[in-house]
Amino acid sequence: MSKKPVLLFLHGVGDGDPNDKWRAHLNDSLLRLGYPELDLEQVLAPKFAHALKGLDDSVPVPPLTIKQPSRDAARTNRREFERRMGSVEFHLGRHNAGKGTWLGDTLVNATVGFPFFKQADNYLHNPAIRANVLQRILDQVPTSGQVVLVGHSLGSVIAADLVRRLPATVEVVGMVTLGSPLASGKFNVDDLRKTLKEPPTNLSWWVNFWNANDPVSAHRGLTSVFPWIIDFRTHTAVLPHSAHYATGYLGDDAVASAIGYAMFGSLSREIVLSETGFDIPLDYPEQLTLLALRYAYLIKDQLAGDKKLSGDLLDRYAGALRNVQATAVEAIRKRNHDENRPMPAAIARLAFDLSDPQALAPEPMPSRHFSKDEAVVLLTVLAAENIIKPFEISVPKEKLQVALRDLTAEMGLTSQFGADVFAAAKTAQETLGGGRGINWIKWGALGAGAAAILLATGGLALAAAPGLVGAAVITSALASFGPGGMIGGLLTAGTLVTAGGGGVAYGLASPGTSAEAFEAVVERRLAAEILRERQHLDPDPTAWSTFTDIERAVRRESERLDEFSDEGSPALKELKRKIEAVERALKYLRDKELEPALLSEDSYSAV
Repeated sequence: MSKKPVLLFLHGVGDGDPNDKWRAHLNDSLLRLGYPELDLEQVLAPKFAHALKGLDDSVPVPPLTIKQPSRDAARTNRREFERRMGSVEFHLGRHNAGKGTWLGDTLVNATVGFPFFKQADNYLHNPAIRANVLQRILDQVPTSGQVVLVGHSLGSVIAADLVRRLPATVEVVGMVTLGSPLASGKFNVDDLRKTLKEPPTNLSWWVNFWNANDPVSAHRGLTSVFPWIIDFRTHTAVLPHSAHYATGYLGDDAVASAIGYAMFGSLSREIVLSETGFDIPLDYPEQLTLLALRYAYLIKDQLAGDKKLSGDLLDRYAGALRNVQATAVEAIRKRNHDENRPMPAAIARLAFDLSDPQALAPEPMPSRHFSKDEAVVLLTVLAAENIIKPFEISVPKEKLQVALRDLTAEMGLTSQFGADVFAAAKTAQETLGGGRGINWIKWGALGAGAAAILLATGGLALAAAPGLVGAAVITSALASFGPGGMIGGLLTAGTLVTAGGGGVAYGLASPGTSAEAFEAVVERRLAAEILRERQHLDPDPTAWSTFTDIERAVRRESERLDEFSDEGSPALKELKRKIEAVERALKYLRDKELEPALLSEDSYSAV
């Protein structure tokens, strides 16, 4: 078999497209996008229409060759799969699962009984016919190499049924399904939903395309059944009778782009790095800066794409971002010069002359991939802090959310991770707010408060917060960047989200820390735990002890002041608000059985 992938196309009901019109439409689309067309040696298109009618000899159902991995291996496989899905989503665009059509499943299920769809009914309910179809396809599949699996309509059901029955030495480098009815329970052949509860180890990625006017897809994708894949909505045709055609789907640019990406790779060209920098690994402050700037540019893109927003908002945001970028790059240059550290190329290429109004500000390249565990605190802080500090510009929350979903897709986490960041933040707000409607995006709520906490602890918060990179790295970075500005503010906020022990508890209980700043720290810490829960990650074992340390410190401070202060003194009111907030955080963890005494191996689920 050639080292190049082979496209395995599985047709739906009917005559099996004997003239391969589907390939002509796909080639036209590939050429239009700039990909080469598929030659005959790169295509396998088994014809099994007669097998669907029950005309072949009896054979047994081919066995599963791709076994379910162990728990640890499954977790690794799922994370690697989601990383690849994030790359695919970044290449193709926005995931869109649809909402489903009223009576959609009823209509889809009813069509199986129509004479034209008798072949589908045969495959679903006649094991001998199903076995013949699968074996006929497997007889044409090479014994090793790479395959791109494309299934249309019933062919998508067959593809899902086939993927774990392929030779163990065959890698499915991409799977594309078109107009699939798999979301309907009628098509759960041989309990596919259970069989494919996790992505198979031989599958690199799977994307599904559905047409809003295609009755077979019932106005929705497949992620309700297989939540680890990505759905995309297409607009291939208006009339229901033609919206389901394979030729229509394969004539769509988005579909062709997915298949072209699987067969030939990305068409994008890498940006040439500036020669003024060195190709060295980024340290933590540099990573954080690059990630924050990339997020800011994605926000700017969202503002630019909405014609309903005031042009003044985009102009102000772009101007602030330009200033922040120049300032951040200069701060890193100065820090690196003082430490005799080379300037990484990824940072050096972002430099420009801010004094020249005509100078173009280079846009950061898409972010590197991060593991989910690495990303929890980073993105919790990034979504909650002002990344264009010291400027304060209110951006519609939906723009921030879409930009963060784009960022997490780039990071190899899929856009759902970005959606979960804001969902976790909202849950944390509601948990701590007690109906007061705390606003997650509060510029300055943590900024001045963070400085007060660090001052009150004498830096103990930093010493107790290893975070992702170690307290020494954070302490050194803040000595260079300070707690203000974009870099220092993000570093400080991240430190307080990961800090534990009595130092941070004492600082939060101090009268110098406002209840608003206190809530901001507790909210972000709780939001990180909720995000871990939503993403099925292991909980942070220090979260509970940190919250209990904070609660004890605040109660101790309240008792100390209560003995002599006026009953309604502002300081006691602030302390009462702090106590209520941390109690609500502890109650949430307790209700979710995340209290250490309740944690067991069963509390963790594989990712």
